Amino acid sequence: MSKDQAIGAGILAASVILIVVYVWWLFFTPWSWWAIVIPVLVAVLAVLGIAGWIGYTMATTPPPKPLEEIPEISDAAGKTEPAAAKPTDEKKEGS
Repeated sequence: MSKDQAIGAGILAASVILIVVYVWWLFFTPWSWWAIVIPVLVAVLAVLGIAGWIGYTMATTPPPKPLEEIPEISDAAGKTEPAAAKPTDEKKEGS
């Protein structure tokens, strides 16, 4: 068995054990209310935390420079001809 297969088997075993523990906690203990509340709380906190992180990143990232201000792009754009100026279909006389 390779290292990756061993890690996969460990993850599978841990998942099965956690499923059994969660089902037991949800149906066979007097604290079944907490078996619902805690996972929902963790999920809500995770989603709101990710949303806050995205908002923070957007608020603190400077806006990009306009393309006209980047010398490499403006030089390259000035050297090429516009596509409309080139003929696309030339027909020879007598064909």
